[in-house]
Amino acid sequence: MKLLFCALLTPVAVLLASGQALAALQTRTVEYKDGNTVLEGYLAYDDAIKSKRPGVLVVHEWDGLQSYAKRRTEQLAKLGYVAFAADIYGKGIRPKNTEESGKQATFYRQNRPLLRSRANAGLKVLQSNPLTDVKRIAAIGYCFGGGTVLELARSGANIAGVVSFHGNLDTPNPADAKNIKAKVLVLHGADDPFVPEAQLKAFETEMRQGNVDWQLISYGQTVHSFTNPEAKGEIKGAEYNAVADQRSWQAMRQFFAEIFRK
Repeated sequence: MKLLFCALLTPVAVLLASGQALAALQTRTVEYKDGNTVLEGYLAYDDAIKSKRPGVLVVHEWDGLQSYAKRRTEQLAKLGYVAFAADIYGKGIRPKNTEESGKQATFYRQNRPLLRSRANAGLKVLQSNPLTDVKRIAAIGYCFGGGTVLELARSGANIAGVVSFHGNLDTPNPADAKNIKAKVLVLHGADDPFVPEAQLKAFETEMRQGNVDWQLISYGQTVHSFTNPEAKGEIKGAEYNAVADQRSWQAMRQFFAEIFRK
């Protein structure tokens, strides 16, 4: 075991001794537009990879593009993807409390065409990045963002897959499932009070009637916001679950391995 450990360390030691620079995670804010609205997204990638690689669009929770979505974007970059966190609300619009978050999320949920437009604007930024393999793109979203990436799929976006983490599943346009080109993975808290059984059943019917390649994984003893450590139960029915967080992240990785396979 000691010899193996030394052998694993040797390449790193040689690299450091030679004075070569180690690869670094690169991040930056990206300003872009949807129509006349200025948006401000967040890009992350590992500069050790010189060739094109799969891209992942990340859509934030109801509180806008803040630290949580950025952290997930960086995690994806460390896995070898070029990741871009979209801004649905607009530059400078970052809700500070649940009241402001609810107001913003409700506005977009009640205007699905605009929601789709904002998601597609973010997708275009990712597609135009020279590091992105445009034939291998996925979109993931959390809570509000989970519902958003499903709407992105329903809009007919030409992407490989979408992943919803504890997102809303409803849509006023279930017939639009026929437009879905992406494979769909929904990661759901089985006890999520914000996604009632009727909504779950309607989603399943929608996917079947749209002939979609879809999966739904429900995590027992798990409620809303189960991936976010900052969800500590202040909002009833929304609480972090470390086990479900880990399981859902692994499920996403397995899904990506499938859809990005050349």
